[in-house]
Amino acid sequence: MSIARSALLKDLQNLLRQLEADLLERSNSVEIPEIGLRLRNAYDNAKKSEQTAQSYEEWRSLFIAQVAAAWVLTCVFVRFLEDNEIVNPPRIAGVGDRLTRARDEHELFFQERPTETDREYLLSVFRDLAKLPVAGDVFGEGNGLWQIINWLSGDAAGLLLQFFQRIDANTGLLVHDFTDRDWDTRFLGDLYQDLSEAVRKQYALLQTPDFVESFILDRTLEPALNEFGLKDFKMIDPACGSGHFLLGSFARLLDRWQRSYPSQNVKIEFQGC
Repeated sequence: MSIARSALLKDLQNLLRQLEADLLERSNSVEIPEIGLRLRNAYDNAKKSEQTAQSYEEWRSLFIAQVAAAWVLTCVFVRFLEDNEIVNPPRIAGVGDRLTRARDEHELFFQERPTETDREYLLSVFRDLAKLPVAGDVFGEGNGLWQIINWLSGDAAGLLLQFFQRIDANTGLLVHDFTDRDWDTRFLGDLYQDLSEAVRKQYALLQTPDFVESFILDRTLEPALNEFGLKDFKMIDPACGSGHFLLGSFARLLDRWQRSYPSQNVKIEFQGC
């Protein structure tokens, strides 16, 4: 099943607006004044260090957009891992019986910690995934949602869970299924680019189109391979983007390796690199 990207983006943008409204309300709340104080301190530090020339309201609005997007995208990352059975057990949702298992995990969490909220539940999911060797940078402390962990309300976190567990009344299936037999993650970069217009404009987020990526790799990677050979080949991607140059390079390297060394176990060779 392919991911319904256009419908997913539209639905996530609606969800994002709800989270942004929640964060804005809580940044002004007299019941949780520590959030407003932390935001003011962060703004003052950014102003003093000349990291921003914006007014507090402008700076806070962009910060809210970033944090809301971080919550949404992090849940999308989890769902992709869950639906493609890369991680077990599922804890947000899952296709078929895996949705029941995810709900069981949710219930078990609150049996052990009845005073917590869905925010703490999601944070526990992210913490556990951050322990995986390749997932720390995605789910760990570098993720923007950890900057003020009690900023998002438990109710808003509940909206996130409800969104990803939503069932289509006509089919009885999940509205958004992230199953992809090819594990094509380009849609994640598209979401990162398109989810929040404010963040995209501020940071000029724009993915390199496929044809441009291929054009550049044709004129850089291929000549380098011809000159240095497979076994002495090294590369870096200085663009700091979504990693598509690296993924495109890996596909080309794997193809060339298979053609150059057809009798070797490619899996073992690449694990040893």
